[in-house]
Amino acid sequence: MDGTIRKDIHPGLRVAIVKKEDQRSGEATYGVVRDILTSAAVHHRGIKVRLETGEVGRVRYIEV
Repeated sequence: MDGTIRKDIHPGLRVAIVKKEDQRSGEATYGVVRDILTSAAVHHRGIKVRLETGEVGRVRYIEV
């Protein structure tokens, strides 16, 4: 499941994000959502979140 729809994402969910500095390489960072930072219902590049580690990025996909 991709991370473009805000209602699919909630705190405590395990996700893979792409941080701003990793956009060029596409390297994913894995973690658990602490905060949802995007207020829009849908974002074509992924909903921006903050992980429990404090890292911020856009959700590439949700781990199942």
